[in-house]
Amino acid sequence: MKYGIIGTGAIGGYYGAKLAHAGQEVHFLLRSDYEYVRQHGLQVESCDGSFHLADVNAYQHTQDMPQCDVVLICLKSVNNSKLQSLLPPLLHDHTLVVLIQNGIGVEEDVQKMFPGAQLAAGLAFICSSKTEPGIVNHQCYGSINLANYSCRDESQMLAVVEEFRQAGIETGLVEYHEARWKKAVWNMPFNGMTVALHTQTDLLLKNKSTRQLIREQMMEVVSAAQHLGVKNLDEAFVEKMIETTDAMTPYSPSMRLDYDFHRTMEIYYLYTRPLEIAREAGCPMPKLEMLEAELRFLETDSDI
Repeated sequence: MKYGIIGTGAIGGYYGAKLAHAGQEVHFLLRSDYEYVRQHGLQVESCDGSFHLADVNAYQHTQDMPQCDVVLICLKSVNNSKLQSLLPPLLHDHTLVVLIQNGIGVEEDVQKMFPGAQLAAGLAFICSSKTEPGIVNHQCYGSINLANYSCRDESQMLAVVEEFRQAGIETGLVEYHEARWKKAVWNMPFNGMTVALHTQTDLLLKNKSTRQLIREQMMEVVSAAQHLGVKNLDEAFVEKMIETTDAMTPYSPSMRLDYDFHRTMEIYYLYTRPLEIAREAGCPMPKLEMLEAELRFLETDSDI
């Protein structure tokens, strides 16, 4: 299949490069490092084996890109309004659009922009960053789950999963609501806490007090999800996420990097939207509401 990448950063750069390295036809939309990648290619420094793409299908404008069978949206969700102009040139009648983005509610809002589009969620479990032109630093993990939101042909989803696996990417096909809320169990505590306390994941868990707070925040997400009828989320999953993070390379999540580089943080879909959904369902998340308030303060204070 023919792939398009909108947002060639830490996530889009990694998965797109893995697919291209495996022989898939991949077209990359780039912004600031377009000239660098066009001249020097794309380098992936990976814990699983580094590699270099010398010949990259690089573009500055989606109008110059071909229509694609699969489009991976790897923009930060704060930029989703740009999809109204970026996405249409890449679409044909059967294009599958995979939103590899953080938070709850992104598919619903993108579907309103493109009522006829086929959407899926991409839930990436990866530690990866891109802080210099043309170089993706993949630190650990790297799997991704795909969840059907509005794809009309399940075989198309299965074909994408198979091509990801052929590219050496551990990939599964999962239920949509379960997948989004499971990702929130990790994302909501760790993204915000690393910003609010100006730290990394490992130090949050090494400290007895913050380790307990992280666990309590995770359980708030589990309780809200259970209240909404989401299955396969319980305290055992929380313990698994904590154990997984204990084993992880010390990591600054995407929100921490956004804050450090004075970029807009993804507060709406990571916090505001799920918190609203939980309150409306009669199961508020008070500790995470407090964290959201702290993030809103830091966001405003950074603009002063």
